[in-house]
Amino acid sequence: MDNLSKHPSRSNTLRYTILGAGVGFLFPVTATILRFANLDQSFSFEAIRLLHSTEPLLWIIDSAPLFLGVFAAIAGIRQDRLAVLNQEIRQKNLELERSQTALEQRTHERTLALEKQSEGFRFVANAARRIALAQDVDSLLREVIGLVSAEFANYRSAIYLLDSELNSDILTLAATDSPQQNERILADTNTVVGTTALLGETRVISDAATDSAHLEEVGRPATGSELSIPLQVSEKIIGVLYIQSPHKYAFGEEEVDLLTALANQVAAGINTTKLYNEAKTSLAESQAMIEQYVHLEWKNFNRAVEQTGFIFDGRQVTPLNGQVRFAREKSIVQTGGLSLDKKSANVTVPIKLRGLTIGILEVRPKKGKREWTEDELSLLEAAADRAAFALENARLVNGAQRRASRERAIGEIANKIGAVSDRNTILQTAVEELGRRIGNAEVTIELESNTEAIKR
Repeated sequence: MDNLSKHPSRSNTLRYTILGAGVGFLFPVTATILRFANLDQSFSFEAIRLLHSTEPLLWIIDSAPLFLGVFAAIAGIRQDRLAVLNQEIRQKNLELERSQTALEQRTHERTLALEKQSEGFRFVANAARRIALAQDVDSLLREVIGLVSAEFANYRSAIYLLDSELNSDILTLAATDSPQQNERILADTNTVVGTTALLGETRVISDAATDSAHLEEVGRPATGSELSIPLQVSEKIIGVLYIQSPHKYAFGEEEVDLLTALANQVAAGINTTKLYNEAKTSLAESQAMIEQYVHLEWKNFNRAVEQTGFIFDGRQVTPLNGQVRFAREKSIVQTGGLSLDKKSANVTVPIKLRGLTIGILEVRPKKGKREWTEDELSLLEAAADRAAFALENARLVNGAQRRASRERAIGEIANKIGAVSDRNTILQTAVEELGRRIGNAEVTIELESNTEAIKR
């Protein structure tokens, strides 16, 4: 059966030809026997030859095995072709089934790879979100270590940072999921962390037992594999992300790519957090300087005004003793908020300028108590804001005028002094002009007479 299946073109053709010729041979044999029976003759080769020579019809019947054999051979050839075609179809179907199985397997593997990749993207996105929410470097590093420990079944994860302010080549342990603290590593080729910090290259040790650069930790089980990734900001190394696994060959290409993306997020987050804190500190210092400047300017400005406040009793406006009234409302000035609630008898609104309370706006009912509406309170607050703005403009104009007057006086004195060349006249002019400008003061000007002191 196996041989026939291997040679279908010969098996069916030969079988059909033999069968057709055999069936065709029955025709001349049967015709000859019937003819002898009708003639009542005995069988012999000579009798058969004579019978065929006298009756040509028997020659036609004798050709039946040939024709039937040919026709059967043609049928066998067609059958063989059909067998070959069926075998090819079965082979194609088998190959198709194998291809379908392989395709399903590849699809399954690809699906698993995409799911794993998607999980990696979600991990990095979640890490980036938490890094962005961190307010300081310490909390950022703790968040990252927690995420790495939860995502990877590793033995230890740690982040080492370089002391960039001192340009140090010492790596200090900044965060870790192990109790080990205050670890310091030199940036050299003796350790995997030091090599990464020195060269700025990712280092993967698949079998720590065969590498002398791995970190030795006393009291811990043997390390299987290690991964060390540089933390870089604008080509500058600021630290190293280090992960240690108890298993050999634990870090494949996908794990390295994923953790490299995380390391880039960590480096950017550290840099952004530092810049944010520096900007926040600078802003606080600037605000403090501005408040100090405003306070000093308003103190000087108030010294030059005769009246610090006014009161309107419904009929006329009269000056107010600002020191007594302002001291009485000291608590309102300090808190800088609207006094009490809407049912209070009196309403006091602070007049604030750049966070500094420079005055108060007070409203009292003439008789009994009064419930203040939202519109009235909003009007009072808006008036206080406009008053602060207008007062600030007045102070700025006053300051500009004073500076212009000062510059003009300096220019006039300089012109008068420069108009003379005699020493005594210069001194007399300088002392006289200063005395006139300052007013109500005694001005003295004197030159050094000890020539030895001048030489020294």
